[in-house]
Amino acid sequence: MKTFFIILFFVLIFLTNNIFADIHKYTSPDGSIIYTNLPTEKGGKVVYKEPKKKSAITNSGSFGMANINKESFSQIITQKAYQYNLDPDLVKAVIKAESNWNPYAISPKGARGLMQLMPSTANDLGVYNTFDPEENIDGGVRYLKYLLNKFNGNLSLALAAYNAGPARVEKTNSVPAIPETVQYVRRVMSLYTGTPYHPVDSFMHINKKEPTRIIKIELDDGTILFTNSKLIY
Repeated sequence: MKTFFIILFFVLIFLTNNIFADIHKYTSPDGSIIYTNLPTEKGGKVVYKEPKKKSAITNSGSFGMANINKESFSQIITQKAYQYNLDPDLVKAVIKAESNWNPYAISPKGARGLMQLMPSTANDLGVYNTFDPEENIDGGVRYLKYLLNKFNGNLSLALAAYNAGPARVEKTNSVPAIPETVQYVRRVMSLYTGTPYHPVDSFMHINKKEPTRIIKIELDDGTILFTNSKLIY
């Protein structure tokens, strides 16, 4: 019996690429050692941890991050930025935050390319090959310019809309109290202005004995947010 379970362990290890599960070790009342991918009993110990999934932003094809030379995109960025009357440094900041200069980046939600255009947005902008740097940057810059015009030149609101969608920003005419969006606006502004960036702690461990605290936050553009998230600025 013990020999069987030990063999089973090695079989499970061999098949982990197919089953994608942690391996748990249990000792039965008769002393037998059991290895299984089913955590159904108490007192088990994980002896093999499933490898973590790849980063949300992935590469397509054989193009690797090591091959990326952001300077190769500078001419396109400068041309498109001046064409649509934007600061090239702002475009570079958005690209850095969106795709980290990877023209083949794909987000979990399906956004693609350097400035991470969603397929529906790309289609509206007439961008048919989102992995073509020139097409993608042209569409991204046009979309950013559209958002700046829509929100009367307010950069914080335009960036928030680029991340969360215009409808959410229009609803309150402010940066939505969404941790990801607040982080995004702060990061792009930091990259653009060269100021230090401090990530926002968007998680809060609430003591049930204490009442939930509502925190008031004032953004750089004067926007006021009230939230129960622990946002540290």
